[in-house]
Amino acid sequence: MLDRPETSASGRKPSIDLHGLVTELFPINRSLTGAGVRETLGLVARHIDLEINEVASGTPALDWTVPMEWNIRGASISTLSGHRLVDFADNNLHVLGYSKPVQGIISRADLARHVHTLPDQPDLIPYRTGYFADDWGFCLSHELWQTMTDENYRVEIDSDLSSGSMTYGELFLPGQTDQEVLVTCHICHPSLANDNLSGIAVMTALAMRQARRTRRLGYRFLFLPATIGAITWLDRNQTMLDRVRYGIVLTCLGDPSPFHYKESRRGATIDRAVAHVLRHSGHQYEAMPFNPYGYDERQFCSPGFDLPVGCLMRGVHGTFPEYHTSADNLEFVRPECLDQSYALIESILDLLDQNRTFERVDGRGEPQLGRRGLYRAIAGQREAGGATQMDLLWFLNLADGKHSLLDMAIRADVPFARLEAAARLAVEAALVRERPSS
Repeated sequence: MLDRPETSASGRKPSIDLHGLVTELFPINRSLTGAGVRETLGLVARHIDLEINEVASGTPALDWTVPMEWNIRGASISTLSGHRLVDFADNNLHVLGYSKPVQGIISRADLARHVHTLPDQPDLIPYRTGYFADDWGFCLSHELWQTMTDENYRVEIDSDLSSGSMTYGELFLPGQTDQEVLVTCHICHPSLANDNLSGIAVMTALAMRQARRTRRLGYRFLFLPATIGAITWLDRNQTMLDRVRYGIVLTCLGDPSPFHYKESRRGATIDRAVAHVLRHSGHQYEAMPFNPYGYDERQFCSPGFDLPVGCLMRGVHGTFPEYHTSADNLEFVRPECLDQSYALIESILDLLDQNRTFERVDGRGEPQLGRRGLYRAIAGQREAGGATQMDLLWFLNLADGKHSLLDMAIRADVPFARLEAAARLAVEAALVRERPSS
């Protein structure tokens, strides 16, 4: 028997204040490794039963190696008279990620080789990293740098690179089958509200929601440092990857841009499912073909794995002016946009969980609906926004064991929920039986 779905996702709110969670996480300094990542995952773990994993520095992971752990306590640039011009405590974007420690008096000419600005956006601080560069640096507004004309400055970065570990979080919610949905986000950016925290917040709320539900599919939620986190997870979980039937990377979900979905490398069912939900969502959207640049979909879709994983976002990385700058702040991320993103992904997960294949008990000809009371049932469904007569006819025509509910909804060009409602009517009338999942 089909489980009846919960209230339509478009009318539901997440069980936590998404913008409130983004606000709570915003001040924390994050990188590939370190205390900030652990603090971030600790806050997420207050809401879901998150398993925290530590992978030692130097651990091989496919063609990569888990890096040294980086932590920073403070950093500044000051005049020789003691006036502090740049302070990490004011904005954690001020320091190049993974900067090695430095202390001393440095000429402006030497300092210039370690300063990053945005001349085209002179009032903003850029976000830059040097994970494997064995370097140090500062990021500041171009306006400020233009005013810094002293011959020498006092520079300090109080950081350390040590043999520690890389941290990631994982929550697995088993289902009635061994098939899984993989949902991931990155956790390695510092105070960037859209390109980092929006994904963390929305994914946390989705994990809370799925944990409360009866699940046909299993759901695996991964909170990973970008690139090396995904590569390490793939390396450690190669024996179970055949269970991943659908996957989606979540990022940049809080800005007011139209939705964008980047398709999987192989052209998988997840692409058709997301496109269908977007088509009937009422939101503006664009589908984008796969390319090997972006977020961790490129790792999950890489040679040797080629998992059915796409990427859902609103603003596309590198195309909106706030991207990787101090303008990606709490004002840029809007509560209503976070809620819209949550509701859309909720609909996608519902579709994946309810997407089954049926076959007619007696597949010859069109069955008589009247004597089974299906016309009356349809009338009741229509009052509740459910199936129409045409939906039921489409379902009964395509319930041949070869078409999934998603196939039917796309063919009929109606929202998936209506075909799912038609399926329930047909099951209750003993007209169809579900085919086992393959």
